[in-house]
This record gives sequence, C-alpha cells and structure tokens, in this order.
Amino acid sequence: MKRAVTRGITLLALLIGAAASCAQELSLFGGAMEARSLNDQSYAWALDYRHGLGEHAAVTFSWLNEGHVTNHHRDGQAVELWARTSVLGRRLTLAAGAGPYFYYDTTRPAGTPFSDEHGWGGVFSLSATYYTDSRVFYELRANRIVASNSINTTSAVFGIGYQLDPPPSRGPLTEAAPQGQKTTDNELTVFVGRTIVNSFNSEHGVATAIEYRHGLSEHIEWTASWLNEGDARLVRRNGIVSQFWAAREAFDRRLAIGIGLGPYVAVDWHESATIPPNRERLSAMFTASASVRLTPRTFIRGSWNRVVTNYDRDTDVVLIGLGYRF
Repeated sequence: MKRAVTRGITLLALLIGAAASCAQELSLFGGAMEARSLNDQSYAWALDYRHGLGEHAAVTFSWLNEGHVTNHHRDGQAVELWARTSVLGRRLTLAAGAGPYFYYDTTRPAGTPFSDEHGWGGVFSLSATYYTDSRVFYELRANRIVASNSINTTSAVFGIGYQLDPPPSRGPLTEAAPQGQKTTDNELTVFVGRTIVNSFNSEHGVATAIEYRHGLSEHIEWTASWLNEGDARLVRRNGIVSQFWAAREAFDRRLAIGIGLGPYVAVDWHESATIPPNRERLSAMFTASASVRLTPRTFIRGSWNRVVTNYDRDTDVVLIGLGYRF
C-alpha cells in the first residue's frame, strides 16, 4: 500500500478515537502565525471539535491552517488531549493540551515548481475559554507546532464557539448526550463544487460527485462515491472513493456532522513532462462534512475533501449537494 494511504489509516484511528462520540462543542478560530526560522509571519485559522472527558479532561480534533510563509503553505489535522480546570463559577476554563499533528505542506524545493510534502509533528497548546449564560463561548488559544522535517511555528488565535448539546449548567460540557440511534440509515447525494490544486498558483476547476452513505452503527458510517475533479490544469482526475466516518447528529437530528477517511482510486488524464496521462493512481482522501435536513427525507450537504497524493498533486475539493434519505 502506498505511503499516503498507510499514513491515512493511522490518522483514521486517531480520528475515530477523538470523534466517534464527539461534537459537543464546535469552534471557529482566526489569528496570526509566526515562523521564526523564516523570519516570516502570516494568518492562521482553525476549525475545532471538543468532547469532554469529565470535569478536568477533554479531547479535541482540529483542522489547522497555518497560512502562507516563504516557500511553505501548510495545514493539517491535530488530535489533542487536554487537562483543564474551571474558575469563577465555571465561567472561565484554563487548559493545556498536546497531541499529534498530520500536516500537508506545499513547498518549493530548488529546481521544482512545487512539492506536496506530508508528515507528522506535535502540537502543544494553552487556552482560556469564557462561557456565557447561553451556549455561546469565546476562546483564546496559543499553539506551538514542532515538526522535525518541516518548519516550527507559533500561532495565537481567537475563537467563537457553540455547545451543540444543551449544557445542564454554565461552563464546559463534561460528557456527550446519548444519541440512541444511527446518525444515518441510507443517503444518496449529488454534488457540484470546485477543485483547487495545492500548488502556489491554486489552479482550479469544476468538480462533480455522487455519494451513497450508509450508517453502520450509532456513530460510524461508510460511503462509496464517484468523484470527477474536472480540469484543474495540473490534474484531470476522476475515480472511486470509499471512506469510513465518525459522525454525530445535533439539534433534534436536523444537523449531522462527520469526518471520514479512505482510499481514492482514480485515473489522471493530465499529461506533463514527468507524469504520463491515463494512469490509475491510489491516493488517500480526508473529508469533513455536514448536512442540514430540509424535510424528513431531503437535505443539503457540504463537504471539504483533501486528496492526499504521492506525486505532488494534492487537491482540495469543496462540494455542496442535495440529498435524499431512505
């Protein structure tokens, strides 16, 4: 099995552990990042899911984007275990976290237009979270990322979050509310969207897809999809994707969110001096997805897919679709 898929399977084990019962709290962060070794700064943002493991512990899954610094456009996923304590009547929570970080870094080695590098690092974080009398909260977080084969960075971000489970009292949620049924039985969704190549020019094209989704248990799902990434100048791929998912519902089953990972077998018709056309390729695909129910049978689903290749043709495929439950 190719290296990208092997790394992906390892990451999936982390994601299932962090997210199979998660999504109690959802946050969006924005801020600044510094790469001191490059003497360069950029923006940073993150999307974060947090699940309480009692009063003094929690686990998070985060998608971090570290912006654009000299010869590096890096983002990735992190799973962190947190120790925390609450003061001021549980209105303020202070926490420290650490965990693995799987990154995707678009770099520019000497003599090449770009390269898509993948690897593991560690993330170490401190945070202060202020809980209001509603389900909204505010968080200030500092992250230090250390990667032996890439750059080390420091970021400071501010986030606004929402508790997806209704809290019994003010403060952090300590455990997930029981769900009691599968997040999904069967779904069929048709998508359209955009493919963006992970290069320094971000070449793009129109993408389409069709997906079948089946619930295996309360929080585990499986999908089979056909994806056409369109003509994004550096790629012209289409193929079959199979993914396993960790998922959870909220708001009386009106919202479903999940993260999935699996293999992508595709034919790439793009031809270049180093890459022949019409060649089957095995890659990995990571996806974050959410659906909003319109009626008992119909819904809108949005998905952000990251295609992870071993031949410097990683892409982001952002899709929105209309689906039917049966």
